[in-house]
Amino acid sequence: MNQVISQETKAQVETLSLYEQDIVLWVEDTAAKLKVRDFANVDLENLIEEVEDLGRSQKTELLSRLTRLLEHLLKRLYVSSPQDYRGWELTIRHQRTELEFLIEDSPSLKKVWTQRFDRAWKSALKTVQEDYPTVTFPDHFPYPADVETLLNQKYWKVEL
Repeated sequence: MNQVISQETKAQVETLSLYEQDIVLWVEDTAAKLKVRDFANVDLENLIEEVEDLGRSQKTELLSRLTRLLEHLLKRLYVSSPQDYRGWELTIRHQRTELEFLIEDSPSLKKVWTQRFDRAWKSALKTVQEDYPTVTFPDHFPYPADVETLLNQKYWKVEL
């Protein structure tokens, strides 16, 4: 019986493509084929899918980090909890740094920032409203929403 299962398993593995068996090995194999211009043997269908997914993942990461940044800005600005300020400010700084790196590597994400800001804001607002039901938060972000301002402005500091 074990021999039959092993043969069935072996048959299943043999029918799986390299892409389905080991994505890292598939990437290395695909890169090697592209370097030597062996285009006839490139798994084009999966290569196209991976390239498209790469762009989607960058956009998803931007939205996720922007949402987290806005959540912590909202907490820092509107929740009176001085013992938490430092933690929120550290998260704000970390998300800003990661967003800067992401945009530096893919400047076209600035356009995505503009397109997805409202979505990130609504998500962040919903989260903090659920976490802090007694706190009144603004319905709209009360500051400029452009990349440079959001990545640099310390809204909670009083300018002298």
